Amino acid sequence: MGRGPRVPSQAETTVLHMDKRKLLRRLASGAVSNVAFSDLCSLAEGLGFELRRVSGSHHVFVHPKIPELINLQSVRGRAKPYQVRQLLRLVERYDLRLEDMS
Repeated sequence: MGRGPRVPSQAETTVLHMDKRKLLRRLASGAVSNVAFSDLCSLAEGLGFELRRVSGSHHVFVHPKIPELINLQSVRGRAKPYQVRQLLRLVERYDLRLEDMS
């Protein structure tokens, strides 16, 4: 018999909703799974990215100072780990900083 959607535990929920600075530190340490999609989008915007368009599940972000786009997708409310790593590579390559430290 099929089961309903999996509900995250309290511990997972606590880990999923962080401020941008704390989330960036966590991701930089290598913990790229179990990241709330909304938190990753908020982090991208805090780094200066702007949501350019949404096509289906693809959220395409652009940055005024870099030529590359970043595509983020949600899977059951979480970001895909390989896309988290792509964002981190752009942060490192272009020395991006959080604009709003909240």
